[in-house]
This record gives sequence, structure tokens and C-alpha cells, in this order.
Amino acid sequence: MSEEQSTGTTDASAITTKLVASLRHGHGDAAVLFNQIYRDPLLRFCWGYLGSMDEAEDALQDILYKVLTAKNIPDRFRPWVYKVSRNHCLNIIRDRARRHDGVALPSDSMIFESVTGHLTRLVKDEMRTKLTELVTQLPDGQREVLRLRYVEELTRAEIAEVLELAESVVKSRLFEGLQKLRSISQDLG
Repeated sequence: MSEEQSTGTTDASAITTKLVASLRHGHGDAAVLFNQIYRDPLLRFCWGYLGSMDEAEDALQDILYKVLTAKNIPDRFRPWVYKVSRNHCLNIIRDRARRHDGVALPSDSMIFESVTGHLTRLVKDEMRTKLTELVTQLPDGQREVLRLRYVEELTRAEIAEVLELAESVVKSRLFEGLQKLRSISQDLG
């Protein structure tokens, strides 16, 4: 890990510690701290479930409210906030299904960083399309675990907390998902 990455992780950890303390004591800077460290990752996370940036923005506001008004803030804040976010998004999806508004579950496409240059954008679009096609062939449980690990960068222990699974199940799903992706890509290649 580079020194920049290490410092970034340390800074995020320090801000999260400060955020947890602010939330527990009802300090006004909690919303600012939350947005500073969790806004972009949770927006991407919600967008992955909901398939609409507008819905993801709305969901993020609801999640921020839930976090700010929570009675108990756990020490392991990061997996907790992802669990709250996941449950909120799943509730939105369930509500859609109850309304029968015909909105399907989103594809597993990911948000990539902004790129420069037309050729670079085309290559990344092609790679993203191929990866999306490969990932959609995986079972839901494996897709979700892979997304939490490699897009959201949660640890296996954090994923286990978010999904309420044993860490051994998470490890197994990660391994099996990666094996299937390799197998599918070799069959296509």
C-alpha cells in the first residue's frame, strides 16, 4: 500500500472515530463529517441497488436522517452504516414490487471514475460491459458479496456483519464467485 493510500485510510478512520463521537454526543458537526467520508461511497452503493441516481440521492438523505437520529451508534460504525443503507435500499425495492410499477432490479453495472480521452472512454465502456455481462451470470448472493468486497472495499468481517452471515460463508461466496468469473471469462475468451 502506498503512503498516500495508508494516510487516506488513516484519515478516514480518524474522521469515522470523530463522527461516532459526534453522533453519540449529538454534536452538530456529525452531518458534515458523515458527508465528508460516507456520502460518495454510499451514493454509489445505493445507486447499485436502486439503478437511479435520483433515487440513490433520496435514499442517502433518508439514511443520513436515520444515522443522525439513531439512539445507539455501534463501535463498528462502517459495517453498521452499510447494513442500514442496504436494508433501506431493499425496502425501496420491495415497495416498488408492491406497487407493481414495473421497475426491475438494477443491473450490476458499476460507476467508474471519470476518464479523459474518447478512446480511453470507449475501452473502459467495453470492459465494463463485458464485466457486467460476466457478473450478471453469478447468483445474487455471490454478486452482492463481490460488490461489497471489491467495489465498497469492506472486509470479510464487515460483509458478514452487513449481510448477517458467518464469515466463512462470505469467504466461500467470494472464492466461488471469483472462480465462476474466471471460468466464464475463459469460456468466452
